[in-house]
Amino acid sequence: MTQPATETLTDNAAWASLDQKVAAPRLSVLIPTYRDDPSALLTALDERGVDAEIVVLDDGGGDAALTKRMAGRIEKLKLPARLVVLSRNEGRAKGRNRLADHARGRHLLFLDSDMLPDPKDFLTRWAAVAADDAPVAFGGFTLDQAPRRPEHELHRAMALKSDCTPAPERAREPAKHVFTSNLLVRRDVFEIVAFDERFAGWGWEDVEWALRVARFYPILHIDNSATHLGLDTAATLAAKYEQSAANFARVVAAHREAVSAYPSYKAAKALKAAPLRRAWRPLIKAVALNEAAPVPLRAFALRLYRAALYSDAV
Repeated sequence: MTQPATETLTDNAAWASLDQKVAAPRLSVLIPTYRDDPSALLTALDERGVDAEIVVLDDGGGDAALTKRMAGRIEKLKLPARLVVLSRNEGRAKGRNRLADHARGRHLLFLDSDMLPDPKDFLTRWAAVAADDAPVAFGGFTLDQAPRRPEHELHRAMALKSDCTPAPERAREPAKHVFTSNLLVRRDVFEIVAFDERFAGWGWEDVEWALRVARFYPILHIDNSATHLGLDTAATLAAKYEQSAANFARVVAAHREAVSAYPSYKAAKALKAAPLRRAWRPLIKAVALNEAAPVPLRAFALRLYRAALYSDAV
């Protein structure tokens, strides 16, 4: 039987001081990380005069040097901050649920560790949304500050086409355009609708959560974006799609009516009747990974490869 993960905590002086006052902050910023250094994000978030705290979860990364750097950075923050280090990896859904257990604020702001706020008053803006007591809000993300690297051009092209969208466009399909990379949730909402810990690996746990929460609460979309710095190589992105197929199947099983309107579902459905899918899937993947091919062609091939993977679920 697998032993539960154990926690090691590092709190800065401001965290302990706030705890002694028995005063809850308005906003709890929750940052899961796995072998990534969130120092740039933490520096950007340390805004003076914001009623907020920060909790970082090292999800069993096992890098002692990185953990030591994170602990040192946490101790220097002006905002109340805590570092939670797990003895083993728990995964994206369970890790975020654990972060919520450590939060003391009425509103929880989930941020990925490879994000960097775009506006300088990023937390101040989120605190204002929290002051209005919004149940759920998503701020959007961009690639504005992400450096251009040849090995990331495919991911950049795909993200710009489908993910980096302004608030009015996202608001047309509120649940579909929700990611945990920049997501505000009121505590009582999260206590009713937490992330499904049966999801493993990468992908779809945030969309599935949004589909459940949208049954009971409105999802607000605003333009308070953060840049996604962690673009992947084509090979890494293809591997993530491969491991996400099981998660896609779980979403389809629970929310088929809603998901059936998504382009990813429609493409998978169209390919379901195609003969010898598993025989030609590697050929499509090879086109996507070929850096000599034009980026639009590679992007089309990778979307087709993803649809072929997902076709078993529809």
